[in-house]
Amino acid sequence: MKTIAEKLQSKTEALTRSERQLSDVILRNYPASGLGTITELAEAAEVSTPTVGRLVQKLGFPGFADFQKGLRDELNEKISSPLTKRDKWVDDAPDAHLLNRFTKAVIDNIGQSMSRIDPADFETACTLLSDPERRIFIVGGRITRTLADYVFLHFQVIRRDVVHIASNSNAWPHYALDFRKGDVVVIFDVRRYENSTLKLAELAREKGAEILLFTDQWLSPIADLAQVTFSTQIAAPSAWDSNIALMLLSEIVIAEVQDRNWDSTRGRMEELEEMFDRTRFFRKF
Repeated sequence: MKTIAEKLQSKTEALTRSERQLSDVILRNYPASGLGTITELAEAAEVSTPTVGRLVQKLGFPGFADFQKGLRDELNEKISSPLTKRDKWVDDAPDAHLLNRFTKAVIDNIGQSMSRIDPADFETACTLLSDPERRIFIVGGRITRTLADYVFLHFQVIRRDVVHIASNSNAWPHYALDFRKGDVVVIFDVRRYENSTLKLAELAREKGAEILLFTDQWLSPIADLAQVTFSTQIAAPSAWDSNIALMLLSEIVIAEVQDRNWDSTRGRMEELEEMFDRTRFFRKF
């Protein structure tokens, strides 16, 4: 199910100039920007209140109150704890076996996530990550650090100058000390968004680094700082969100960057395999 932000973005071409102006204001501090009065929102966007009414109707809401209820529902989803999410799934659970329900939810997540990826954004991200003149820093949060570690392991083989930022945030200033203009900072951040991750992103931008953000459908606040934001569906019938769509997208990016750097990557992989053989790291049959 599309969020209000996604509906606004998909309808951009069909909006009038005033409605686009209003849409920009709503998206700028979403969803908090739409939770005041209709007059406050109209004044912030420098449009009339009837313009606000027309826009919410174009989004499928009978009136402004219904629009705000939709925002509040999204906000509750965005900040809900694992316990709250689990209770909701138990209450709403259909009779089908969890194997089928979970698989269907994940397949739906993948379909919706891939459909919203802008090929131009994908191209920009892969171009930045393939540039040997740019250093890459990769970081995740409390849960997503496992995704960050996975991506780091592959990029470490693909190219030089890749740094995995440690998960303990009290060490992050040490990494930020070395950020410089042109670096690429890959950040994984999904709900409940972590304040320390946002602070790291702010430090990266101040140093002139480019941020590539992997987040969920509700968008991490880091999206305001990122050059490219990849938004994926993560909801699943569990107390925990599903990161499968994020993992899939990460693997597609890895495959593309590997292909672009293949001339140098092949040599690195051959050298690595030779080291594995010398150290007898893997069993051979």
